[in-house]
Amino acid sequence: MLSQNVIDAIGHTPLVRLRLGAERGVAVYAKLEMNNLFAMKDRVAKQIITEARSTGALAEGAPIVESSSGTMALGVALVGTALGHPVHIVTDPRIDRTTLAKLEALGCEVHVVSAMDAQGWQGARLTRLREIMAQHPGAFWPRQYENPQNPAAYRHLAAEILADLDTVDVVVGAVGSGGSLCGTSRVLRESVPDLYVVGVDCVGSVLFGQPDRPKRLQSGLGNSLHPKNLDHALIDEVHWLNDREAFAATRDLAREEKLFAGNTSGSVYRVLGAMADRATPGTTLVGIFPDRGDRYADTVHSDAHWAEQNVDRLPLATVPRQVLDGTEVHSWSFRRNRADAPRPAFVFVESNTTGTGMSALRIAAEAGYEPVLATGDSARYAGLEETGATLVDCDTNDTDALIRAVTKAFEPGCIAGVSTTSEFYLVAAAALATAVGLPAQSEAAIAGCRDKGELRRTLARAGVGQPGFEVVRDGAAAAAAAARLGTPCVVKPVDDSGSTRVRRCDSPEQAAALAEEIVAVRTNGRGQATAGRALVEEYLDAPEYSVETFGLDGDHRLIGITEKTVTGAPNFVESRHIVPADLPDDVVREMERTVVAALTATGLGRGPAHTEVRLTGSGSAVIEINPRLAGGLIPELYRLATGVDLLTAQVRHATGADPVLPGGFARYAGIQFLLPPEAGVLERVTGVERARAVAGVERVTVTATAGRPVAPPTDAYGRIGHIIAVGESRAAVAEALDRAAALIAFELRAG
Repeated sequence: MLSQNVIDAIGHTPLVRLRLGAERGVAVYAKLEMNNLFAMKDRVAKQIITEARSTGALAEGAPIVESSSGTMALGVALVGTALGHPVHIVTDPRIDRTTLAKLEALGCEVHVVSAMDAQGWQGARLTRLREIMAQHPGAFWPRQYENPQNPAAYRHLAAEILADLDTVDVVVGAVGSGGSLCGTSRVLRESVPDLYVVGVDCVGSVLFGQPDRPKRLQSGLGNSLHPKNLDHALIDEVHWLNDREAFAATRDLAREEKLFAGNTSGSVYRVLGAMADRATPGTTLVGIFPDRGDRYADTVHSDAHWAEQNVDRLPLATVPRQVLDGTEVHSWSFRRNRADAPRPAFVFVESNTTGTGMSALRIAAEAGYEPVLATGDSARYAGLEETGATLVDCDTNDTDALIRAVTKAFEPGCIAGVSTTSEFYLVAAAALATAVGLPAQSEAAIAGCRDKGELRRTLARAGVGQPGFEVVRDGAAAAAAAARLGTPCVVKPVDDSGSTRVRRCDSPEQAAALAEEIVAVRTNGRGQATAGRALVEEYLDAPEYSVETFGLDGDHRLIGITEKTVTGAPNFVESRHIVPADLPDDVVREMERTVVAALTATGLGRGPAHTEVRLTGSGSAVIEINPRLAGGLIPELYRLATGVDLLTAQVRHATGADPVLPGGFARYAGIQFLLPPEAGVLERVTGVERARAVAGVERVTVTATAGRPVAPPTDAYGRIGHIIAVGESRAAVAEALDRAAALIAFELRAG
């Protein structure tokens, strides 16, 4: 069109189709607001200033003062000086030299504040702006963050989109003042009532409930203040990207679509890609691309700037993670704002078969997630229906099949967390988390702990205290190993759980027989192939403890130490736990150092770990490392003793939220497992109510039903109930457990 003057050239920007989504029949367009004379805010400056002149709010030749470090400054400079007004721009040291040069070339006076105040750079700039206004009576302040003419300016942008397209289903735009996205979408909804509006913000911006981080590197979007022009009711979904993700997306935009832009456009491009992946064929998406890349040449597009600011230290998500309202984010995440929007999914890969697994599903639901259980056999889980969990039926022993089934069931990015409460599916859960773009524990580190032989070798290389050991594949090798290590020794499978086939052997012949038994077993209780190897290790006749820790970015936090009691030889069935263990401070510190060294050696760095140790005369010796929460209802003991639920911490951590961990113990808690005294068929259990009445007893639970064959247990699966007690001292807890256990009797008949 023919322009009568330079201001008439504002707007009428091109709409170009991007390559995103084309292979799926999804149409994605970029509205190139960067093709305005300076950038998108040219529209706002034109609308606000011309309206102010027409109403008399801005007198002929009166000064204009605005706070901006980017494109609004350029727009005000363009329109204001073109219409004969002196223009003062208040900015901060983040302003790029290209923008500064343009402002000075246009004839503006630029005021750069020197330091942030309590409200960040925005607050410091506004303080300086008010000083300038006081010095220039009659000066006009456009107030881009609250002036209704800001969003009104985008009526023209919306009209241009509708003139070029028959319809639009999704619009994506960056949010700073709120004007562009809210103004455009409000008008578009007059013609397209079902328009889905997606806002793009940055990590460290307060606009959508995140904590303020004034040192964020992105410009053009985000804010440390709450602008009045941001209408949250208009926005259906909001995405946050950190500086690295936004900068990387901007470079990808140039390489993939040949658009040299700023980080606002790059962030919109990245979110457009995610929305296109979720969209059904035939969907039309439009992204608003605000600014060109010339003023970002020394920052976003500069390797030197990346190195100087250590941008690569930040996480780089390839897909967004759906989060709940109130979740603090650190990398690419999104939140859906519509009341009828589906909840983010929390996927558990199988579960243990105790109450802990079902409790974890309920905790995820109570936190606001859709609890999901991926399982090959839902019938094994008592109480599953009551959790309300969604089931994904698949072969969880086939990692590829698991990933296919879960990713088919849920849209990309809509899985907020992945975890498991089952020892046997830790590696599969980590693989699934990685496949859907979520942070995960190292699969290799988990596998290296699950294989007790490999763990022994790792700890030996690291010089961590442990029993002497040998890994064998047959009875003859086990007998020879037992002779070298000395008897008694312990023989166990390298890859099972719950003390299954773990026994003390008093001769090489016993070691050989048990090793042959172990290697003959081809599948475990979950149908997984076994390793076919046995571990022969030195028997340490010393007290047993477990050390509960939680890894946060490689920093292993000590939760507590559990005192453990096991049945006598030849089996090692855990019969009692008490927390916290009564140990001298120096012993606690030594045990913690040993366990942290062991965890570090394995490469574990995220989430809970349960490390079993024996306290020998020469210090702590690591028996096993389990990269999960403890079993045997130990998390429940910690909840009773500290007031903090470790299952909740596990769920929060898996979703990227900061877990609440115990800060100490308010009391002691213990559990006594009920063990059948002899073999037979259970007819009844007596004394339960009297046991429940014992002072300090929290609960008594019998898990075996009448008619079930029972026997003295050889592993954890033979236990038939438990007593839980609390008290102000270890002695009080032990006494309550003893008294309650003495009241319970099992009536058996011959089987």
